Amino acid sequence: MLRRLLVILVPFAVVLVVAVLLPLGTMTAQQRTQEAYVDRTGDAGRFASLAQSALEAERLSALNQELERYRQLYGTPVLVVAPDGQVVAGSEDDERSADLLESLPLDAQVRTALAGERPPPPETVWPWSDDPLVVVEPVGRDSEVAGAVVLVAPTDRLASEVLDAWVWTAVGGLVPLALLVAAALPLSRWVLRPIRRLDEATEAVSSGDLEVRVDAERGPPELRHLTDSFNTMVSVVQAALERQRAFVSEASHQLRNPLASLRLAVENLAPHLRTEEAREAHAIAVDETTVMHRMLNSLLAATRLESVTGSEPVDVSEVLETRVERWRALGSSRGIEVETDVPEGLRALAPAGGLGSILDELVSNATRLSGGTRIVVRARDGDPVHLWVLDDGGGLPEEERESALDRFWRSTRHQNTEGTGLGLAIVADLVHGSGGRLSLTDGIGEGE
Repeated sequence: MLRRLLVILVPFAVVLVVAVLLPLGTMTAQQRTQEAYVDRTGDAGRFASLAQSALEAERLSALNQELERYRQLYGTPVLVVAPDGQVVAGSEDDERSADLLESLPLDAQVRTALAGERPPPPETVWPWSDDPLVVVEPVGRDSEVAGAVVLVAPTDRLASEVLDAWVWTAVGGLVPLALLVAAALPLSRWVLRPIRRLDEATEAVSSGDLEVRVDAERGPPELRHLTDSFNTMVSVVQAALERQRAFVSEASHQLRNPLASLRLAVENLAPHLRTEEAREAHAIAVDETTVMHRMLNSLLAATRLESVTGSEPVDVSEVLETRVERWRALGSSRGIEVETDVPEGLRALAPAGGLGSILDELVSNATRLSGGTRIVVRARDGDPVHLWVLDDGGGLPEEERESALDRFWRSTRHQNTEGTGLGLAIVADLVHGSGGRLSLTDGIGEGE
């Protein structure tokens, strides 16, 4: 999330700075060009005034000397062109003056100046420009135009000045950009730290840990308020679940003694029953109290299983070592052989302290309901780890396998078999809560 936020903020800051620097750089180049043009236009105007006096007096030597000194001082050649297009004075000799006029597209500008008007300003000089800055000034005005002054100023120095101005402008813009980028990382961390803590706490809650709380004292005010609301929500959910579990547990405990007394009283009625109908009704009542007693025991077991929260890596073989003798004793009482096939050191992420209870429930279901003679608890390494409890019994039809994971569901073939229909549903919830999946598949006879 931090990387994504920086990817958004930093390019946005760069675009913002560039959006400011580009117009500023353009304006700087235009301003420097305008300043140079105004200076050169002033010089050209002064030379036009001198040329007008020199042409009227037909004394051009002083004008040529002035133009030559100007070229030597500024490196800028200056020519005076007569209305017929011939160079009549200049800082260059005749051959170089002709070459200079031919190398520059000055026809339109000279014609404009000879018509008594000043040509439009030149284009903006950029750092990469190499064309000279040409200024053409008419000598005289209106119908008294006696020629045109052509001033050809090199732009290498001007382009360098523009480039220097751009560099300093860029430095002035990049310094705050660098400071902004440097501040973006700690600022983003400060903003996102509460979100990261909320994300971690949410993952912990989804894993069943309702004890987690998030520090609501740091971060932006809006996120502190969100964190406080999250803590309140978790506290409410935790209190509701604890009340629910406490109610189921306490109700089950409270009902066991009255139910045991009721069952004993019903059984004590047997010697006093005289008719066949009464004895049948008595047998039904005894069976019902037995079922109710079994249901209370299942609810208590379900409460204990549902209290399992969180996930932890466990050694599957070690868990099996603590359970396998009990399973074999349970299977032996029903004529079923229990085997294990689990690699040593195999580790899996399982409900905290609950993998043994999960396997107990699965093996118990297999011994009670499979009708077979063999149960195999098998595990294989991989991603994810696969753990099977297989039997060689008849199994369930495919259309009943999904329903078998619903609470209180019982197959029509097992209505008179011990059980409440809660075990598999609770086991499925526990496995799903730790990131796994419980599914019913073919047994030993078809799966091996």
